[in-house]
Amino acid sequence: MKNKNTSISVSKDIVWPVLAGLLFLMADILVFSIDVKSGIILACFVLIFFLFSVIYYPYYKKKMTQETMDFLFEQSRVQNHLIKELPLPYVLIGGDGDIMWYNQAFEKILDGKNISKLQQMFPELDKNLLPSEMNHAVSHVKRESREKDQDKTCFYKIEFVRIQMDSLIDEETESKSKQWLRDQSMIAAYIFDQTMLKMYMEQNENQRMVVGLIYIDNYEELLDNVDEVKQSMLLALTDQKTNKFIQNISGIVKKTEKDKYLIIFQQKYLEKVKAGKFHILEEVKSINLGSSGNMTLSISLGINGQSYQENYEAACTAMDLALGRGGDQAVIKDGEDISYYGENAAVVEKNTRVKARVKAHALRELLESKENVVIMSHKIPDPDAMGAAVGLYRLGLSLGRKAHIVMNEVTISVRPIMEELLSCEEYDEDMFISSDTAREITDDNTLLIVVDVNHASYTECEDLLEQTNTIVILDHHRKGKETIKYPVLSYIEPYASSTCELVAEVLQYITTKPKLLPVEANAMYFGMLIDTDNFVNKTGVRTFEAAAFLKRSGADLNKVRKMSRTSMDSYRIRAKAVSDAEIMYGSFAIATLVGIGIDSPTVVGAQVANELLDIDGIKASFVLTGVEERVYVSARSIDEVNVQKIMEQFGGGGHLTVAGAQMVDVSLYDAKQIIKGTLQFMKEEGDI
Repeated sequence: MKNKNTSISVSKDIVWPVLAGLLFLMADILVFSIDVKSGIILACFVLIFFLFSVIYYPYYKKKMTQETMDFLFEQSRVQNHLIKELPLPYVLIGGDGDIMWYNQAFEKILDGKNISKLQQMFPELDKNLLPSEMNHAVSHVKRESREKDQDKTCFYKIEFVRIQMDSLIDEETESKSKQWLRDQSMIAAYIFDQTMLKMYMEQNENQRMVVGLIYIDNYEELLDNVDEVKQSMLLALTDQKTNKFIQNISGIVKKTEKDKYLIIFQQKYLEKVKAGKFHILEEVKSINLGSSGNMTLSISLGINGQSYQENYEAACTAMDLALGRGGDQAVIKDGEDISYYGENAAVVEKNTRVKARVKAHALRELLESKENVVIMSHKIPDPDAMGAAVGLYRLGLSLGRKAHIVMNEVTISVRPIMEELLSCEEYDEDMFISSDTAREITDDNTLLIVVDVNHASYTECEDLLEQTNTIVILDHHRKGKETIKYPVLSYIEPYASSTCELVAEVLQYITTKPKLLPVEANAMYFGMLIDTDNFVNKTGVRTFEAAAFLKRSGADLNKVRKMSRTSMDSYRIRAKAVSDAEIMYGSFAIATLVGIGIDSPTVVGAQVANELLDIDGIKASFVLTGVEERVYVSARSIDEVNVQKIMEQFGGGGHLTVAGAQMVDVSLYDAKQIIKGTLQFMKEEGDI
């Protein structure tokens, strides 16, 4: 191949003398036509030029070829020397994976070991270093080594490049050898030591600043229940524990308000705080000065922002989530990723009704600014969703607005309410509309009210959220990662027993005082009754006050009780699910329910979950209901287990004692195994 290239270059060098000779010859012919003597003289010189070129060319060709070959050989020796002594470790690997050759830099990192394959040095590498369909690949590996009698972990980036042998052969190679070589290949591996780079990156990561906020959740409520002397002691103990917590991670804390703190510390201490599960959340609960309740904190951290300002904004967003979920927890916001810690205390009911009054006033202004009102809840609506929607429907009518309720499926739990409403001549035929109709009428002049849900993907018609910019949320479930974005008004209170309770409070503070019809009061009372499990679960003073308001509005308890009755078939199914339930650790009940052929299977599943809690020793119940390719999980507890934390492992949520989730493309058996595995893992980690 080298000789061929040389011959080509030499043949090109004689072109110019030949062209010059032809030019002289043409000039000689022209001179002959003018003067014969001059033409003869010039012809002699042309002949001498041609003779000289013919005699000198072989000598010149030989000398030029020799110099070219000497240069090529010298260049080859230089290249081999450079590759061999290249500071970058370089390895040639054969098709069978054996090491064929390596340079001195690679020999240094061998530590005197004799290896035949690269995987012996880097066990993390796959057996097939470079798949046949690829010509380039990169792997990141680590290797334990010993340096100065100390163990050291080294990190490497290895680039694999395929070298095809047919690119190194010429046309003069024998055909059999050529064909064999074309089928062969080698792999060149370039090994980059990134140990120092990784160390500097870790140092830079560890030195990043974490910005956080600490709020006292129930500051006003606690101070109202202790005398002035104990108030100062309570605040002093809180300051002491907060300062000690931050000092242990070499951070700084600044009290910005009477119940708010700003904290800053280096990110290298974040894992320590996580490992301790934010123990300050439990420490402040131990402060007991004879008050009627324990103090709880909400902590938020913003990390990995491009600036301190971004981290602070992330901390503020995380604090909104923590407070929206009821407090007594820590929330870490890392870009779009959000992590939750703590949240083991029951949500404290707020005694003040200022917030309800403010939200009622804002809702009325929004209703008056729009012509149409569309109300929707979550998929497979329950009595609480239906009751809240009916209450807001009445509010819209009282303000002279055209209102609609989005309802695609009438479940067995809401059918009694629907039948009563549809039998009443007071309502328009388009009171209930489908998702398709809702898409047609929803525009920028429509107020969309979402009740009993704050997850966008759980709503009855998610498309409506994109068709209008005026969205209102009323819900009693804790916020999650998929909370509906950019609502103009959000009234999410986890302390509330039900969404019907929130709507009842709002209706009382609307200045026009909309008058509920008895059928509407029944629907709302029924929603509260179901969500509180007959006023046993999550009830507070404000729950009974809302129930009293509905009773004054004409709620008939006998009719409500008839609404809550179930069929004999449903009762048998529930009884069988309870009897077949599996008990884990003597305190967790897990039951399964096949939803095919059952009217409103998710409602039946929720009822089974409530009934399992009536068994002595059961701390939490989990009922899995299989419906087509989806498994619905209903989780319940009394007070010892936070089922919301468990359901959030599957993208669900809810409350500390009432929660749920959905699993897609999984069988009922596999879903049960997943729940059992999650309970086992969380119990081993101490999370439950």
